[in-house]
Amino acid sequence: MPKSLLIDPVKVRKRGEVLFAPIPVNEYGRTLKQERANFSDAELVRMLRDMTIIRTFETMLNDIKLKGSWSGIEYNHKGPAHLSIGQEASAVGQAWLLDCHDHIFGSHRSHGEILAKGLSAIDKLDDTTLTTIMETSLDGETLRAVERTGAGTVHDLAVDFLLYGALAEIFGREAGFNRGMGGSMHAFFTPFGIYPNNAIVGGSADIATGAALFKRIHRGAGIVICNIGDASASCGPTWEALSFATMDQFKTLWDSAHRGGLPLIFNFVNNFYGMGGQPVGETGGMGILARLGAGLSPTSLHAERVDGYNPLAVVDAIRRKRQTLERGDGPVLLDTVTYRYSGHSPSDASSYREKSEIDAWRKVDSLEQFGLQLEKANVLAASARGEMEQQVQEIVARALRSAADLEISPRANLMVDGNLLERTITSNQHRPVPAAPAGMETAAPWNGESADMLEPITANARSRQLEAKSRSGLDGDGTPLPRGKCLAMRDALYEAILPRLYADPTLALWGEENRDWGGAFAVYRGLTEATPYHRLFNSPIAEGAIVGAAVGYALEGGRALVELMYCDFMGRAGDELFNQLAKWQAMSGGTLEMPVVVRVSVGSKYGAQHSQDWTALVTHIPGLKVVFPATPYDARGLMTSALTGSDPVIFFESQRLYDMPEVFHPGGVPRDEYRVEIGKPDIKRSGSDVTILTVGATLYRALEAADRLKEEFGVTCEVIDARSLTPFDYTLPLESVRKTGRILLASDACERGSVLQTFAATIGRLAFDDLDAPPVVVGARNWITPPDELEEAFFPYPTDILDAIHENLLPLKGYKPVRPCGGDEVLRRSRLGV
Repeated sequence: MPKSLLIDPVKVRKRGEVLFAPIPVNEYGRTLKQERANFSDAELVRMLRDMTIIRTFETMLNDIKLKGSWSGIEYNHKGPAHLSIGQEASAVGQAWLLDCHDHIFGSHRSHGEILAKGLSAIDKLDDTTLTTIMETSLDGETLRAVERTGAGTVHDLAVDFLLYGALAEIFGREAGFNRGMGGSMHAFFTPFGIYPNNAIVGGSADIATGAALFKRIHRGAGIVICNIGDASASCGPTWEALSFATMDQFKTLWDSAHRGGLPLIFNFVNNFYGMGGQPVGETGGMGILARLGAGLSPTSLHAERVDGYNPLAVVDAIRRKRQTLERGDGPVLLDTVTYRYSGHSPSDASSYREKSEIDAWRKVDSLEQFGLQLEKANVLAASARGEMEQQVQEIVARALRSAADLEISPRANLMVDGNLLERTITSNQHRPVPAAPAGMETAAPWNGESADMLEPITANARSRQLEAKSRSGLDGDGTPLPRGKCLAMRDALYEAILPRLYADPTLALWGEENRDWGGAFAVYRGLTEATPYHRLFNSPIAEGAIVGAAVGYALEGGRALVELMYCDFMGRAGDELFNQLAKWQAMSGGTLEMPVVVRVSVGSKYGAQHSQDWTALVTHIPGLKVVFPATPYDARGLMTSALTGSDPVIFFESQRLYDMPEVFHPGGVPRDEYRVEIGKPDIKRSGSDVTILTVGATLYRALEAADRLKEEFGVTCEVIDARSLTPFDYTLPLESVRKTGRILLASDACERGSVLQTFAATIGRLAFDDLDAPPVVVGARNWITPPDELEEAFFPYPTDILDAIHENLLPLKGYKPVRPCGGDEVLRRSRLGV
């Protein structure tokens, strides 16, 4: 909400009409004779060869999947095979001009794009660079498998390396490009500029947007192309990505050095089917997909429909659109017309299509038509073409023999401790500045500098204001100080974030109301004056794109700190949190890192859609670290750990606690930077009769309950603050239970299915012999969150903790429960689902 952008009522109320920039449709009309001025005969032949390699590779996969053999080589492939037979011209034409600085993201049907981009990269790289890439990727494991059968020049070996690495990945082998953990739908190889492909329809849209954002912020070389299908035009992530990528601020508010549209092409690979549905005439309404661009920018996103059955037309489009991006006028939208002869996957056998339609497309088959053109133009003799096709058969056969051989290409052993997935589900590194992704050495590294901050860190006004505040909430005698005179949790978070902006030039922050306002809860107040727009900016209200862009930004080598404001809004970013952010480190076989922190607040007062604790959702998903500090000391230390680590962290903050001072750590919050280890709980009060393990703001209600228990019943409680939910070290609570024999667990999450149920079950199992009673979980009621005036009936308060202890753990003499919570009550609620 920058005050510099004034909304003039005279202008916005003025009568007129909206005119749309024209959208060209299949305008390319050059002949091969004309194009021979731009391409050598050898280049045209290589174009046909690359198309042939893709067709042969995909045909092989189809036969392997349906028949179990190809060219006399048998293999039983149990995994998916979403084929792009028929789409070769669009893939090769797109990749033709691209080098390793240019990055492509794709879909579940991207084998052809992977091969085309890899072949283009190989052609442009020298022998030394190619050799280095092959020798260093996966410590040379892929290369060693290829060298057993490969021969010829370095470039010949590199072609074998590309096909084998991709196929071994499809077959789930450890020498595959991603150690077999990505498989067919997620294969990629960053040294060649091939970035993650995505099994979620439209899933690459916002990730590619984040990758282009990285290039814009750090002025990196190259462009980004997002290859997604025509059916993805209906997906929420795609629309959110388009909204994020077309923000005016890139061209208006950012400083001159960083100003300009994102270097990004949204390439809709339009094969006219989304699984079995037809976007044209059935599930969509836009007719020509390129029409999308008209609603997104005054330039109609420079949208264009391109004939993807003519590789030269695609090369021409990419050349022109690249010039648009280099002028800073991106992003661009392409509607690339193509066709797939196979079904959504081999299993559906095109049951939803007429044979006559497939036959009509085969008559204009791009591979055949382009080959005939070259023959008629005397570029390639029919006999030479036959020899080339035979050579391609041999290349593909070599890859298949090696990838199918368990001796040459074993699978990862996931049955042992410390196996591949245990090592890569999180990377667990301390990296004050993120490590460049594998293969980054072949591209322009990010060139950000901490000097791009707007003022010296010592000049920051908020920091100077905080100097006057007490670092502790207690005076020297232990008496509470007025909160207004103390460093609060929001201040501690700020103190963690500000120095990282100076120390880590890759760090960028975005989300809803992050700039000017300082965030909904004033955590960022003071950052605006210190931080340029390209490192701290407001995003559209598009939670999927906020997180998805962070994923892409991190994949390129950056670190993102993004905010969703309310925990409840995580539902709007479900795919990006659960299928993208959480999975790419493991699906890459450990070749990628994901240094992203997602801030979410847990509220109260705002009813059913703004006051939920959804910790259970993210702790259930492998690959995410989850923290929930309840004190300023812990908040700053955990944020610093999150912002210097290599893993994705979901950072929960309680709105109840933003004003809370530090009352536990001696001396309060230190002035110098420090870290709190993620995964370690902390004892906030010692006791001997009952252990209380809390998450988030319930810490303080548990302490109130502990005060009453001691004063009224002589019962002392050991109160432990979980601080982290994933990972979680059980050592401390287990030691406490050995002493107390009883444990109650409390959080503001609804009791049913909460993470505390997992904690309780684990403690019950591991401390069975030490327990005098089963662990008890006290959470919010299994209802919607009621209005603020009724919250005491919903969230756990001190009386609920006393009730639960009295009825389930330790009878309290003379105590009268406020609400029943014994076994009969549990059964009653379960029958009702409440």
